Amino acid sequence: MTDITYNIVEHDGGWAYKVGDTFSETFPSHDAALKAAKTAAAEQRQPGETEGIVYEDKNAVWHGEVSSGDDRPTTHVRDSE
Repeated sequence: MTDITYNIVEHDGGWAYKVGDTFSETFPSHDAALKAAKTAAAEQRQPGETEGIVYEDKNAVWHGEVSSGDDRPTTHVRDSE
């Protein structure tokens, strides 16, 4: 199973959460970013429908696959404070 960590970080004059190399939008406070990260992490764990997905990788190559609606990751929120 995939494991995803949402890290709370200072970003662009405010606060954001970061997953891998990707930042969320910037929030005006640490608490707002933490709340948004907790919400996103909880939503990431929710089961959904089995669907076909198409995505582009970092080498600009497109891929298609089927994503099972019950194959959800384990999520964590890591707070910097």
